[in-house]
Amino acid sequence: MAIERRSIDVVPDDERHGTAFSQFTLWLGANLQITAVVTGALAVVFGATALWALVGLLLGNLLGGAVMALHSAQGPKLGLPQMISSRAQFGVRGAVVPLLLVILMYIGFFASGTVLAGQAVGELTHLGDTAGIVIFALVTGVTAAVGYRLIHALGRVASLVCAVAFLYLGARLLQRSDLGTLLHDHSFGLPVFLLAISLAASWQLAFGPYVADYSRYLPRSTSGRATFWWTLGGSVLGAQWSMTFGALAA
Repeated sequence: MAIERRSIDVVPDDERHGTAFSQFTLWLGANLQITAVVTGALAVVFGATALWALVGLLLGNLLGGAVMALHSAQGPKLGLPQMISSRAQFGVRGAVVPLLLVILMYIGFFASGTVLAGQAVGELTHLGDTAGIVIFALVTGVTAAVGYRLIHALGRVASLVCAVAFLYLGARLLQRSDLGTLLHDHSFGLPVFLLAISLAASWQLAFGPYVADYSRYLPRSTSGRATFWWTLGGSVLGAQWSMTFGALAA
C-alpha cells in the first residue's frame, strides 16, 4: 500500500473506487471501541438510570449521526476533505476559526483514545501502560500516513473482530447480572436524560469535521442517499452497541 498522496487535495475521478457499503464497515469498526464504552458509562455515572440512559444515548446517536452522515454524503460529490469544503460556508479566512477548534478536538480525541487503548494494549501485552500507549500511537501514525486503503482494510477487520469481542463481553456481563435487574429502575430525570442525549450526539458530531475524508474516494456517481444511510447505520450501530455496554456495566 502506497503512502497517501492526496492528503488535502481533491481526489480525481480516475482514482475513485469502492461502494457506499464501505462506509458501514468503516464507521462500525470506528465506534466499537473503548472510548465509546466510557462515554456510555458516563451517562449512568452522572445519575441517569440504565433504562433512560440507553434511550437518551440512542436519541443522541440518531440525531448527531444524521448530521454526521449528511456530511459524509458530500464526499463523493466534492472529492474534498471536510475541512477544505468548509471554506465554501465560512470563507478561506473564516474557516480558520473552526479549523483551530477542530485541531483542539483532534488532539483531545487522540489523547483520550490513545491513553485508554494504550492501557488496554499494555494490559494485554504485559508491557505496561507507557509502552502500550507508545505502541498504539505508532500504529495510529503509520495507519494515517499510509492512508485511505489501509484505514478501510483495518475498518473491515476491526468491525468483525470488535463485534465478536463485544458479543463476548456482553455475554459475560449478562452472566454476572440479570438484564431485568439492570433495567428495573424506571425513574426519570430530565437533566440527566438530556445529558445522555448530549453525550451521544456530541460523540457523533465529533466525526463531522472529517467524515467526508473517507467518502471522497467513492465514485462521483455514488448515491448520496446510500452514502448517508450506510454511514449512519455503521456509526449509530457501533456507537450505541459500545455505549450500551458501558451504561449497563456502569
